[in-house]
Amino acid sequence: MRRETLLNAAVLALLLAVPLWAQATDEPFTITLATRAVILAIAGVGLNVALGLGGLVSLGHALFFGVGGYAMGILAFHAQSYTTLIDWPVTIEGTKSMPVIWLVAVLTSALAALGVGALSLRTTGVYFIMITLAFAQMFYFFAISWPAYGGEDGMSIYVRNGFPGLNTMDPIQFFAICFALLLLVLFIVWRVSRSPFGLMLGAARQSEARVQALGQVPYRLYLTAFVISGAITGLAGALFADLNRFVSPTMFSWQTSGEIMVFVILGGVGRVFGPVAGAALFIVLEHSLGGLSEFWHIYLGAILLGVVLFARGGLYGLLAGRERAHD
Repeated sequence: MRRETLLNAAVLALLLAVPLWAQATDEPFTITLATRAVILAIAGVGLNVALGLGGLVSLGHALFFGVGGYAMGILAFHAQSYTTLIDWPVTIEGTKSMPVIWLVAVLTSALAALGVGALSLRTTGVYFIMITLAFAQMFYFFAISWPAYGGEDGMSIYVRNGFPGLNTMDPIQFFAICFALLLLVLFIVWRVSRSPFGLMLGAARQSEARVQALGQVPYRLYLTAFVISGAITGLAGALFADLNRFVSPTMFSWQTSGEIMVFVILGGVGRVFGPVAGAALFIVLEHSLGGLSEFWHIYLGAILLGVVLFARGGLYGLLAGRERAHD
C-alpha cells in the first residue's frame, strides 16, 4: 500500500479513536471537539474541490458555510416556534428533521454557488479572490440587518434536530452522524477527482488552451467544480449550526473563509484527505495553544508560515511525499 493510503487510514482511525476513548472515559467535551473537527473537515474538503482540483482561490466560501447554517437555523426556528415559513402560494413549514435540513442546505448552497460562480468566474487571479470575498461580505451584512432571524445577535435553536432512530443530543451519536457524512463526502470527492470530469478539471487548471483544443469549455468545468464545492461547504455549515444550536452572521465572515482555507493549506492542497488532517490539527492547536494565550493565532501563523515555506504540500506532502494518488 502506498504511503498516502496508509496515512489516510491513520487519519480516519485517529479521528474515530479519540471520541471512542472519550466516550469510554466519560469526556463529552472531547467528543464535541472531535465532532467540530469532523464538521470543519467537511468544509475543508468542500473548498478543496475548488482550490485543490480547480485551482480556484476563493476567499468567500464562508458564504456557502453561512447559507447552510442559516438554512438549518431558519427551518428549525419555524419548527420550534410553530410558525410557517411561507404561507403563499403554498404553505411551507419548518422542520427538525436532519435529512430534510441537509437536503435544503445543500440545494440552497449549490444555488448560491451557481449564482456567485457564474459572475466570479468571469474574472481571474486576484480579481476572482476579491469578488468572492465581496459576495461573502454582502451576505454577512445582510444577515446582520435581518432582524427576523436575530440580526447581529443571531438565533438559538433550543433542541438539536433529529435523525431517525438516533438520539442526536447524545454527543457520541451526533459524532457518528457527522463522521458518516465525512466518509460519504470523501468518497464522492475521491470519485469526482478520478472521473473524466476531475481529470479534465485538473488539465484545465494546468493549461486551459489544451482543454479548449479538446473541445471543452474551462468556464463550465470551473463552474461545476465551484457548485460542488459550495454544496459540500453548505452541508458543513448546517452541521456546524446544529452542533452549536446557534446561528449568527459570523458564519459569513471573512475570518471563517480564511480558517477553511487554512485547513486545506495545513493538510495539503489537492489531497482528498488533506483538509481532514488540517482541520484536526487546527482543533488540536486551538485547544492546546488557546489555553496558553488568547493570542494563540500568533503560533498558528508561525506554523502556517513554516508549512508554506518548508512543506508546501502540507502535512501530506511532508509525511507521504510528493506522490499525488487520490486513494
